[in-house]
Amino acid sequence: MAHELVLRGGRVIDPANGHDGIADLAFDGGKVAAVGPRLDGDEIRDATGLIVTPGLIDLHTHVYWGGTSLGVDPDGYARQSAATTLVDTGSTGPGNFAGFRTHVIEQARTRVLVFLHVSFAGIYAFSENIMVGESHDMRLMAAGEAVDVALANPDTIVGIKVRIGRHASGPSGIAPLDIALDVADRTGLPIMAHIDEPPPSYEAVVERLRPGDVLTHCFRPFPNAPVDGKGNIRAAVLDARKRGVLFDIGHGMGSFSWETARAMLAKGFAPDTISSDVHKLCINGPARDLLWTMTKFLYLGLSLPEIIRATTVAPADAMRQGTLGRLTPGAPGDASLLRIKEGLVTLEDVTGQTVSFDRHFSPAGTVMGGQWVGP
Repeated sequence: MAHELVLRGGRVIDPANGHDGIADLAFDGGKVAAVGPRLDGDEIRDATGLIVTPGLIDLHTHVYWGGTSLGVDPDGYARQSAATTLVDTGSTGPGNFAGFRTHVIEQARTRVLVFLHVSFAGIYAFSENIMVGESHDMRLMAAGEAVDVALANPDTIVGIKVRIGRHASGPSGIAPLDIALDVADRTGLPIMAHIDEPPPSYEAVVERLRPGDVLTHCFRPFPNAPVDGKGNIRAAVLDARKRGVLFDIGHGMGSFSWETARAMLAKGFAPDTISSDVHKLCINGPARDLLWTMTKFLYLGLSLPEIIRATTVAPADAMRQGTLGRLTPGAPGDASLLRIKEGLVTLEDVTGQTVSFDRHFSPAGTVMGGQWVGP
């Protein structure tokens, strides 16, 4: 029997199912059909020499293109990063989610899921010239409206977002997090919490988070790094991981440091998920995209299967989307094709520190809903 589409002869890495080896991957009816040798297909794409993974998931993006100052185009970005699912984290709140859904999410070929901001209009003033923290004014905290919108859109809204820190919440301090926790409790959804410079402290934030909640920007630089001046991981961070809090990279323009990353990994503390926090102010550097962020962890010594886990099944499970991020027959028909290109590249963190590396991830195409999409 011929399948509708077959990717032939790639290195298939599917951490959810414990698969890593040369195989064919087949799709039928918009779903994963089979993984195995010598599969026949009506359409065959040669994947020899490529890495074939479940559709990559970028757990932290900003893709309300045209509706917010920081948004990038989801389909263009997905091709650039070989991602099939983009998770918008707080670009919109309950006051403007309907426009995001109608004008971007429903028009995009790429799957877009959402952590809804607890602030009424989400991140509404984030540009090179204007920076207004959406959590500065407690009058913008829209708990009731956020609950209503989240419960009315369960197919799209997978969590609640809140941003706290000196830049994001300023005089409101940690109070927006307490409101977001109340919304998350009412909706049964996880939180993604942003942390920037203190106050509040990194410890104060992670101490409030529950099992399954996500702390993004987890490898941020001083001040408010997860390690102290001697490179030791703060006790509150270790306690949070023990109780099931998830730690996400969320690189962005200010939240990934070589110094912090080396210290955390030296102590055996790898991130649960690797994400870009892509937006208009970092898509040309230092974050660039998901593949560029993944390359930094290849440089830091994470294995290829570890990196793929952190960008497939781990973010899927963080969103409680148990069919995404895996190549189980019957799962959504998404896959990403990558190549590792040889050649010297310069990798920059958010402090301006650079390293040289002799290879990097490059997109070679995706399959979305069982249909081939070129790079």
